[in-house]
Amino acid sequence: MQTLNFEIRTAVLEDLETLKEFEQEIISYERPFAPNLKKNPIIYYDIKDLIVRADAEVLVVVDDKLLVGSGYALIKKSPPYKDPDHYAYLGFMYVAPDHRGKGLNGALCTKLIDWAKNRNISDIQLDVYAQNKSALDAYAKIGFKPDLLKMRL
Repeated sequence: MQTLNFEIRTAVLEDLETLKEFEQEIISYERPFAPNLKKNPIIYYDIKDLIVRADAEVLVVVDDKLLVGSGYALIKKSPPYKDPDHYAYLGFMYVAPDHRGKGLNGALCTKLIDWAKNRNISDIQLDVYAQNKSALDAYAKIGFKPDLLKMRL
């Protein structure tokens, strides 16, 4: 396996255009798993808002001065019937196709989990399509376990 010389850093507003491209790549990738997605153009995230808000951390992976990955953690309030009161939600997980399989998603997740733990948030959640085996395997490798499975008819 090739050794990468990559950096993970906090996203800045100057990254916004590339991050919007990543978002469209995520949407394209997920379409086969989500037949109920509306036709393009659609937007999943308010990336600019996530970059500037204090209860979120958007990270990017940089390899040779190019952005090749992204992810965010957002602190959310739990429903009133669940403990703990807050959790960190991970989303916008993206690694460029030619950089996949090199541990970048795991490194991103680890940094985001550390960010949450430094804010005394121990419950970390994310969503994965049940048929997305590569994502399920990647998150299981980090220690995530299946929780509630939403079903649709």
